[in-house]
Amino acid sequence: METNLSQIIHELYNLEVQPQVSRPAPEFGDYATNIALQLAKQVGKNPREIAEEIAAKLKESGAYSDVTIAGPGFINVRISASALVKSLNDEWSDTYGNSTEGAGKTVVVEYPSPNMAKPYSVGHLRPGNQGWAARQLMEATGWKVITDNHLGDYGAPLGIWITGFKKFSNDAALEEGGVYELGRVYIETKRALKEEAERGEATLADEVQDWLLKYEAGDKEAVAYSERFNTISLDHIHTVMNRLKISTDYELGEAFFAPKGKDAVKKLLNEGVAVQNGDGSIIVPLDEFGFDVPLLVQKSNGAALYATTDLATILYREETIKPDKVIYSVGAEQQFYFSQLFAMAKKLGITTDLYHLWFGVIDQLNEDGTREKMSSRKGVVLMEELLDQAEAKARETVGDRDISEDDIKKIALGAIKFTDFISDRRTNILFDWKTIFALTGMSGPYVQYAAVRVNKILDEYGRGDAFVDTYDYVAEKDVLAKLLEYPSVVNAAARDIEPHKVANYIYELAREMNRYYEKTPIATGEVSDDERRARLGVLTKVSHVFTHALALLGIEVPTKM
Repeated sequence: METNLSQIIHELYNLEVQPQVSRPAPEFGDYATNIALQLAKQVGKNPREIAEEIAAKLKESGAYSDVTIAGPGFINVRISASALVKSLNDEWSDTYGNSTEGAGKTVVVEYPSPNMAKPYSVGHLRPGNQGWAARQLMEATGWKVITDNHLGDYGAPLGIWITGFKKFSNDAALEEGGVYELGRVYIETKRALKEEAERGEATLADEVQDWLLKYEAGDKEAVAYSERFNTISLDHIHTVMNRLKISTDYELGEAFFAPKGKDAVKKLLNEGVAVQNGDGSIIVPLDEFGFDVPLLVQKSNGAALYATTDLATILYREETIKPDKVIYSVGAEQQFYFSQLFAMAKKLGITTDLYHLWFGVIDQLNEDGTREKMSSRKGVVLMEELLDQAEAKARETVGDRDISEDDIKKIALGAIKFTDFISDRRTNILFDWKTIFALTGMSGPYVQYAAVRVNKILDEYGRGDAFVDTYDYVAEKDVLAKLLEYPSVVNAAARDIEPHKVANYIYELAREMNRYYEKTPIATGEVSDDERRARLGVLTKVSHVFTHALALLGIEVPTKM
């Protein structure tokens, strides 16, 4: 109906708009829109008059069985089941759900960007999930997508790891513990640095800074440590990313961009864009963008910062990729920093749309029922441990049913990921083992089971026909209406990068299918051949939408559950 409305509005008022259509209570109709109220100011007419003009055109189309106007300008329509199935078949293709909205444009999506030399923690679960979903949504809407894992392989942490390794570890321990030994060393060194600072001393802190400066100067020992730690870390990161079913095209970390960043800072100084303070540090004032605090782009000792490498990354992408948009999948706590970074980019004349895809934290339930951030207060929550626990919970959920190990992993990962997407990404999410594996309600297993159930019926009885002209499709009307919503859901989710809209849609489709099964036999009992072929044809489309929509969220459909 959105497409029909858009065409009518263009014909009547020569406006290009994307009207919003909703599903009202059944007594009002099948679809409703308040587009007349939205157009009143642009068109310069009373909303009721606009509604009457649009309603007349809708009636002329012959696609709707009833068109009425309510209140100051709400348009309600009813549509026959046969018209719905015709509309769906007209729009249907093997790629139903995809569009060309972003055709000809390039987007870079940056995720999950973990830090090196320490274990992959649950803190990077949402950057990976949300970044991957952004990738899928942009690709589904026609964008050329380039992904980059912007690794944290540079800066103060490197000095901490080298100093800590020499003081608190050895080759044998590193050989045995790998990245988990590096993680232990990092925590122990941070503790030692804190204790040292409390004593008013700085011996260890100076050593950390010395190692970083040595690395920046190309010192062979420092570079060798960095390469050694990075190899261990990357093997671990790739293992976890494989388990999470996410990947990227590139892995250009901070170390790659640090030298370029320092060159860029020198250029900004020469051009008068950046200013050097009395202590040697370098800043970029952003007063014209409303920031009282300037952006620090280089430390007083000449060391690079996040802003240094991020500046270089922006310039590098402008030179090599020339993207129309860059999406940074990073948590809400970095909002101020990214607003400063994007302001600096504007100051440099960069017009690329730089977008901070931010999200809330992951909360967990304590034994007393209170919520707190799932964090390192009780020790770092390791991603591999979380996945292991999820797979164990999935085994408990399926019980003694004959479910393959591959399907167990799909159920476990689906439960974790769907929990990430059930709410607007800007909210904190609650990670509760009791609810994420629930077979009722809004959970991964619930929607996966709905998809598995459809596929099981199709495997047993066949795929049916796209259209059976002797069947009225009345029993399938609500399912057909829900299927017709899907492309607009994907487009809206991609435009706003809000994957929860897809998750909500899948849940609603699963509920609609459960209601349908309660009332309608598919291929058993006294079902006629025409009914069977028509109903299996509708289920074939439902199966496609389930698979397509779950894939946008990085979730696979198990073979059995």
